[in-house]
Amino acid sequence: MKTNSTNPKEDLQAIREIMERSSKFLSLSGLSGVFAGVCALIGAAVAYFLILDSGHVQYDEYLRSLGDSPTNDIRFRLAIDALLILVTASFGAFYFSFRKAKKGGLSFWTSSTKRLLSHLFIPLVSGGIFATILIFRNNIELVASVTLIFYGLSLVNAGKFTFGEIHYLGLTEIVLGILAGIFINHGLLFWAVGFGLMHIIYGIVMYYKYER
Repeated sequence: MKTNSTNPKEDLQAIREIMERSSKFLSLSGLSGVFAGVCALIGAAVAYFLILDSGHVQYDEYLRSLGDSPTNDIRFRLAIDALLILVTASFGAFYFSFRKAKKGGLSFWTSSTKRLLSHLFIPLVSGGIFATILIFRNNIELVASVTLIFYGLSLVNAGKFTFGEIHYLGLTEIVLGILAGIFINHGLLFWAVGFGLMHIIYGIVMYYKYER
């Protein structure tokens, strides 16, 4: 009588991989992290040089001293800078992840994608609204801290629907956000490290671990 030569351990591993593919968004590309990090560093550099035009280094004190004219208000220009970073980085995340999915023969828009985005955007949108409130109340010095913390919470919240590295990136962003709240005058530096350098490091690790 012939016995089945299939290895049970290999079967179990295959089943686990199928379940993981059906429950997690695995099309997230490391290149999107690198691209987002580069965009953030460019945006932080632009913000820094906008602030230096005034001769002030402590950006919180400078923003508090500005007038209310929307044409001359540095806050308006910084908001445009931040919006351009967000739009460009989001486009890069979509492009590189869609390309990875297509290359691997995976579906990009699935139920896992919807769950990931819903869990990502709830804290993210909440943080954006809270940061806007701080700006209108002229508590500009806390914006860098708030955006880092809420972004970190959104990554931790969405991490269970994609690669586990996202969870640890989120924890790192939270720690940097807390430090930005303690060392207020260096908020822009912590923002550049969190959104820029950490994304580049994360993206390189993810690319060589899963895509090469």
